Amino acid sequence: MEDFFIDLFQQRFLQYAILTGILASIACGIVGSYVVTRRISYIAGSIAHSVLGGMGAARYFQVVYGWQWLHPLHGAIVAAIAAAIIIGLVSLKTRQREDTVIGAVWAIGMAIGILFIAKTPGYNEDLMGYLFGNILMVSPGDLWLIAGLDILVIAIGLLFYHQLLAVCFDEEFARLRGIRVEFYYLLLLCLTAFTVVLLVTIVGIVMVIALLTLPAAIASYFAKRLWQMMIIAMAFTVCFTFSGIAISYGPDLPVGATTILLAGTVYIAISIGKQFFSPHS
Repeated sequence: MEDFFIDLFQQRFLQYAILTGILASIACGIVGSYVVTRRISYIAGSIAHSVLGGMGAARYFQVVYGWQWLHPLHGAIVAAIAAAIIIGLVSLKTRQREDTVIGAVWAIGMAIGILFIAKTPGYNEDLMGYLFGNILMVSPGDLWLIAGLDILVIAIGLLFYHQLLAVCFDEEFARLRGIRVEFYYLLLLCLTAFTVVLLVTIVGIVMVIALLTLPAAIASYFAKRLWQMMIIAMAFTVCFTFSGIAISYGPDLPVGATTILLAGTVYIAISIGKQFFSPHS
Protein backbone atom coordinates (compact mmCIF):
# COMPACT_ATOMS: atom_id res chain seq x y z
CA MET A 1 0.00 0.00 0.00
CA GLU A 2 2.86 2.37 0.81
CA ASP A 3 4.37 1.78 -2.64
CA PHE A 4 1.08 2.78 -4.22
CA PHE A 5 0.94 6.17 -2.53
CA ILE A 6 4.60 6.83 -3.36
CA ASP A 7 4.13 5.91 -7.02
CA LEU A 8 0.85 7.81 -7.25
CA PHE A 9 2.74 11.11 -7.26
CA GLN A 10 5.33 9.84 -9.74
CA GLN A 11 3.60 7.53 -12.22
CA ARG A 12 1.34 9.11 -14.80
CA PHE A 13 -0.59 5.90 -15.48
CA LEU A 14 -1.73 5.74 -11.85
CA GLN A 15 -2.90 9.35 -12.01
CA TYR A 16 -4.84 8.59 -15.19
CA ALA A 17 -6.39 5.54 -13.50
CA ILE A 18 -7.56 7.51 -10.46
CA LEU A 19 -8.93 10.30 -12.65
CA THR A 20 -10.78 7.76 -14.78
CA GLY A 21 -12.34 6.25 -11.68
CA ILE A 22 -13.49 9.67 -10.46
CA LEU A 23 -14.95 10.65 -13.83
CA ALA A 24 -16.76 7.36 -14.34
CA SER A 25 -18.10 7.33 -10.78
CA ILE A 26 -20.12 10.49 -11.44
CA ALA A 27 -22.03 8.94 -14.35
CA CYS A 28 -22.18 5.63 -12.49
CA GLY A 29 -23.84 7.25 -9.48
CA ILE A 30 -26.44 9.06 -11.59
CA VAL A 31 -27.35 6.31 -14.05
CA GLY A 32 -26.82 3.45 -11.61
CA SER A 33 -29.44 4.99 -9.32
CA TYR A 34 -31.91 5.13 -12.22
CA VAL A 35 -31.11 1.51 -13.17
CA VAL A 36 -31.56 0.18 -9.63
CA THR A 37 -34.73 2.21 -9.06
CA ARG A 38 -36.27 1.13 -12.41
CA ARG A 39 -35.01 -2.44 -11.86
CA ILE A 40 -33.49 -2.84 -15.31
CA SER A 41 -30.13 -4.28 -14.29
CA TYR A 42 -30.73 -7.32 -16.52
CA ILE A 43 -31.14 -4.98 -19.50
CA ALA A 44 -27.95 -3.16 -18.52
CA GLY A 45 -26.18 -6.52 -18.41
CA SER A 46 -27.26 -7.33 -21.96
CA ILE A 47 -26.09 -3.92 -23.19
CA ALA A 48 -22.77 -4.41 -21.41
CA HIS A 49 -22.01 -7.73 -23.06
CA SER A 50 -23.15 -6.61 -26.50
CA VAL A 51 -20.43 -3.93 -26.64
CA LEU A 52 -17.84 -6.62 -27.36
CA GLY A 53 -19.26 -6.82 -30.89
CA GLY A 54 -18.63 -3.12 -31.50
CA MET A 55 -15.17 -3.28 -29.96
CA GLY A 56 -14.19 -6.30 -32.00
CA ALA A 57 -15.42 -4.72 -35.24
CA ALA A 58 -13.63 -1.43 -34.53
CA ARG A 59 -10.38 -3.22 -33.77
CA TYR A 60 -10.72 -5.32 -36.93
CA PHE A 61 -11.14 -2.25 -39.20
CA GLN A 62 -8.36 -0.48 -37.34
CA VAL A 63 -5.84 -3.29 -37.96
CA VAL A 64 -6.95 -4.71 -41.31
CA TYR A 65 -7.91 -1.48 -43.10
CA GLY A 66 -5.63 0.92 -41.24
CA TRP A 67 -8.40 3.07 -39.75
CA GLN A 68 -6.21 4.37 -36.94
CA TRP A 69 -8.79 7.00 -35.95
CA LEU A 70 -11.26 4.25 -35.06
CA HIS A 71 -10.93 3.34 -31.38
CA PRO A 72 -12.51 0.23 -29.80
CA LEU A 73 -14.47 2.54 -27.49
CA HIS A 74 -16.05 4.13 -30.59
CA GLY A 75 -17.32 0.71 -31.60
CA ALA A 76 -18.49 0.10 -28.04
CA ILE A 77 -20.59 3.28 -28.11
CA VAL A 78 -22.30 2.31 -31.39
CA ALA A 79 -22.97 -1.26 -30.22
CA ALA A 80 -24.27 -0.14 -26.82
CA ILE A 81 -26.67 2.42 -28.28
CA ALA A 82 -27.93 -0.07 -30.89
CA ALA A 83 -28.52 -2.70 -28.20
CA ALA A 84 -30.31 -0.18 -25.97
CA ILE A 85 -32.66 0.93 -28.75
CA ILE A 86 -33.46 -2.62 -29.88
CA ILE A 87 -34.18 -3.83 -26.35
CA GLY A 88 -36.11 -0.68 -25.49
CA LEU A 89 -38.38 -0.85 -28.52
CA VAL A 90 -39.12 -4.53 -28.02
CA SER A 91 -39.76 -3.98 -24.30
CA LEU A 92 -42.28 -1.26 -25.07
CA LYS A 93 -44.08 -3.18 -27.83
CA THR A 94 -43.99 -6.83 -26.73
CA ARG A 95 -43.17 -7.19 -23.04
CA GLN A 96 -43.91 -10.92 -23.05
CA ARG A 97 -40.86 -11.52 -25.25
CA GLU A 98 -38.59 -9.05 -23.50
CA ASP A 99 -36.38 -11.62 -21.76
CA THR A 100 -35.84 -13.56 -25.00
CA VAL A 101 -34.73 -10.46 -26.91
CA ILE A 102 -32.44 -9.41 -24.06
CA GLY A 103 -30.78 -12.83 -24.16
CA ALA A 104 -30.51 -12.70 -27.97
CA VAL A 105 -28.87 -9.25 -28.00
CA TRP A 106 -26.50 -10.38 -25.25
CA ALA A 107 -25.46 -13.52 -27.18
CA ILE A 108 -25.28 -11.93 -30.65
CA GLY A 109 -23.11 -9.06 -29.42
CA MET A 110 -20.64 -11.41 -27.76
CA ALA A 111 -20.59 -13.75 -30.77
CA ILE A 112 -19.91 -10.92 -33.25
CA GLY A 113 -17.10 -9.65 -31.05
CA ILE A 114 -15.46 -13.07 -30.80
CA LEU A 115 -15.66 -13.57 -34.58
CA PHE A 116 -14.04 -10.19 -35.32
CA ILE A 117 -11.34 -10.81 -32.70
CA ALA A 118 -10.61 -14.22 -34.24
CA LYS A 119 -10.18 -12.70 -37.73
CA THR A 120 -8.05 -9.76 -36.58
CA PRO A 121 -4.31 -10.38 -37.18
CA GLY A 122 -2.08 -10.42 -34.11
CA TYR A 123 -2.81 -10.93 -30.45
CA ASN A 124 -5.57 -8.58 -29.33
CA GLU A 125 -4.44 -8.10 -25.76
CA ASP A 126 -6.13 -4.71 -25.51
CA LEU A 127 -9.53 -6.23 -26.29
CA MET A 128 -8.98 -8.88 -23.63
CA GLY A 129 -8.22 -6.00 -21.29
CA TYR A 130 -11.64 -4.54 -22.06
CA LEU A 131 -13.22 -7.92 -21.39
CA PHE A 132 -11.82 -8.09 -17.85
CA GLY A 133 -10.99 -4.44 -17.22
CA ASN A 134 -7.62 -2.69 -17.22
CA ILE A 135 -7.92 0.79 -15.78
CA LEU A 136 -4.12 1.05 -15.44
CA MET A 137 -3.81 1.08 -19.24
CA VAL A 138 -6.02 4.14 -19.83
CA SER A 139 -4.36 6.56 -22.29
CA PRO A 140 -4.82 10.34 -22.52
CA GLY A 141 -7.04 9.77 -25.57
CA ASP A 142 -9.20 7.34 -23.63
CA LEU A 143 -9.43 9.86 -20.81
CA TRP A 144 -10.75 12.60 -23.10
CA LEU A 145 -13.33 10.23 -24.58
CA ILE A 146 -14.42 9.14 -21.10
CA ALA A 147 -14.67 12.77 -19.98
CA GLY A 148 -16.83 13.62 -23.00
CA LEU A 149 -19.19 10.72 -22.36
CA ASP A 150 -19.29 11.67 -18.69
CA ILE A 151 -20.35 15.24 -19.45
CA LEU A 152 -23.06 13.98 -21.84
CA VAL A 153 -24.45 11.55 -19.26
CA ILE A 154 -24.45 14.15 -16.49
CA ALA A 155 -26.11 16.80 -18.66
CA ILE A 156 -28.91 14.52 -19.88
CA GLY A 157 -29.38 12.80 -16.53
CA LEU A 158 -29.79 16.08 -14.65
CA LEU A 159 -31.64 17.97 -17.38
CA PHE A 160 -34.40 15.35 -17.52
CA TYR A 161 -34.19 14.40 -13.83
CA HIS A 162 -37.89 14.81 -13.03
CA GLN A 163 -39.10 13.04 -16.18
CA LEU A 164 -36.79 10.09 -15.62
CA LEU A 165 -37.77 10.03 -11.95
CA ALA A 166 -41.44 9.74 -12.92
CA VAL A 167 -40.72 6.98 -15.44
CA CYS A 168 -38.70 5.02 -12.87
CA PHE A 169 -41.27 5.12 -10.09
CA ASP A 170 -44.70 5.21 -11.74
CA GLU A 171 -45.21 4.92 -15.50
CA GLU A 172 -48.99 5.26 -15.36
CA PHE A 173 -48.83 8.44 -13.28
CA ALA A 174 -46.21 9.81 -15.67
CA ARG A 175 -48.52 9.18 -18.62
CA LEU A 176 -51.36 10.97 -16.85
CA ARG A 177 -49.06 13.93 -16.36
CA GLY A 178 -48.44 14.04 -20.11
CA ILE A 179 -44.88 12.73 -19.96
CA ARG A 180 -43.75 10.78 -23.03
CA VAL A 181 -42.89 7.59 -21.16
CA GLU A 182 -41.63 5.69 -24.22
CA PHE A 183 -39.21 8.46 -25.19
CA TYR A 184 -37.76 8.85 -21.70
CA TYR A 185 -37.49 5.09 -21.23
CA LEU A 186 -35.40 4.86 -24.41
CA LEU A 187 -33.39 7.86 -23.22
CA LEU A 188 -32.71 6.08 -19.93
CA LEU A 189 -31.49 2.98 -21.78
CA CYS A 190 -29.20 5.14 -23.93
CA LEU A 191 -27.81 6.79 -20.80
CA THR A 192 -27.21 3.31 -19.43
CA ALA A 193 -25.40 2.40 -22.65
CA PHE A 194 -23.07 5.40 -22.37
CA THR A 195 -22.33 4.60 -18.72
CA VAL A 196 -21.62 0.98 -19.54
CA VAL A 197 -18.96 2.11 -22.04
CA LEU A 198 -17.41 4.30 -19.32
CA LEU A 199 -17.28 1.47 -16.80
CA VAL A 200 -15.89 -1.08 -19.28
CA THR A 201 -12.52 0.68 -19.01
CA ILE A 202 -12.50 0.11 -15.25
CA VAL A 203 -13.84 -3.38 -14.55
CA GLY A 204 -14.39 -4.80 -18.03
CA ILE A 205 -17.43 -6.15 -19.84
CA VAL A 206 -17.77 -9.21 -17.59
CA MET A 207 -18.19 -7.26 -14.34
CA VAL A 208 -19.51 -3.88 -15.51
CA ILE A 209 -23.05 -4.56 -14.33
CA ALA A 210 -21.79 -5.08 -10.76
CA LEU A 211 -20.12 -1.66 -10.57
CA LEU A 212 -23.17 -0.03 -12.17
CA THR A 213 -25.61 -1.45 -9.62
CA LEU A 214 -23.78 -2.25 -6.36
CA PRO A 215 -22.88 1.33 -5.30
CA ALA A 216 -26.43 2.48 -6.08
CA ALA A 217 -27.89 -0.49 -4.23
CA ILE A 218 -25.76 0.35 -1.19
CA ALA A 219 -26.75 4.01 -1.46
CA SER A 220 -30.44 3.06 -1.45
CA TYR A 221 -30.08 1.97 2.19
CA PHE A 222 -29.00 5.46 3.24
CA ALA A 223 -31.03 7.74 0.96
CA LYS A 224 -34.65 8.84 1.08
CA ARG A 225 -34.65 10.71 -2.22
CA LEU A 226 -33.26 9.80 -5.63
CA TRP A 227 -30.82 12.74 -5.77
CA GLN A 228 -29.43 11.71 -2.38
CA MET A 229 -29.03 8.18 -3.67
CA MET A 230 -27.05 9.49 -6.65
CA ILE A 231 -24.62 11.48 -4.51
CA ILE A 232 -24.03 8.61 -2.09
CA ALA A 233 -23.58 6.17 -4.99
CA MET A 234 -20.97 8.48 -6.53
CA ALA A 235 -19.05 8.59 -3.25
CA PHE A 236 -19.12 4.80 -2.89
CA THR A 237 -17.99 4.31 -6.50
CA VAL A 238 -15.02 6.65 -5.99
CA CYS A 239 -14.09 4.77 -2.81
CA PHE A 240 -14.38 1.37 -4.46
CA THR A 241 -12.35 2.29 -7.55
CA PHE A 242 -9.64 4.08 -5.56
CA SER A 243 -9.43 1.28 -3.01
CA GLY A 244 -9.45 -1.36 -5.74
CA ILE A 245 -6.47 0.26 -7.45
CA ALA A 246 -4.60 0.77 -4.17
CA ILE A 247 -5.19 -2.74 -2.80
CA SER A 248 -4.36 -4.53 -6.07
CA TYR A 249 -1.25 -2.46 -6.86
CA GLY A 250 1.25 -4.12 -4.52
CA PRO A 251 0.25 -7.80 -4.99
CA ASP A 252 -0.29 -7.18 -8.74
CA LEU A 253 -3.91 -8.36 -8.66
CA PRO A 254 -6.53 -7.61 -11.36
CA VAL A 255 -7.91 -4.18 -10.54
CA GLY A 256 -11.41 -4.83 -11.87
CA ALA A 257 -11.90 -8.05 -9.91
CA THR A 258 -10.51 -6.45 -6.74
CA THR A 259 -12.87 -3.49 -7.10
CA ILE A 260 -15.93 -5.68 -7.61
CA LEU A 261 -14.97 -8.01 -4.74
CA LEU A 262 -14.68 -5.00 -2.47
CA ALA A 263 -18.01 -3.53 -3.62
CA GLY A 264 -19.79 -6.88 -3.32
CA THR A 265 -18.43 -7.53 0.16
CA VAL A 266 -19.55 -4.09 1.38
CA TYR A 267 -23.00 -4.56 -0.16
CA ILE A 268 -23.51 -7.96 1.48
CA ALA A 269 -22.22 -6.71 4.84
CA ILE A 270 -24.53 -3.69 4.79
CA SER A 271 -27.50 -5.78 3.64
CA ILE A 272 -27.00 -8.27 6.45
CA GLY A 273 -26.39 -5.51 8.96
CA LYS A 274 -29.58 -3.71 7.96
CA GLN A 275 -31.55 -6.94 8.15
CA PHE A 276 -30.42 -7.86 11.66
CA PHE A 277 -29.95 -4.46 13.27
CA SER A 278 -32.78 -2.43 11.74
CA PRO A 279 -35.30 -1.34 14.39
CA HIS A 280 -38.15 -2.35 12.04
CA SER A 281 -36.89 -5.90 11.51
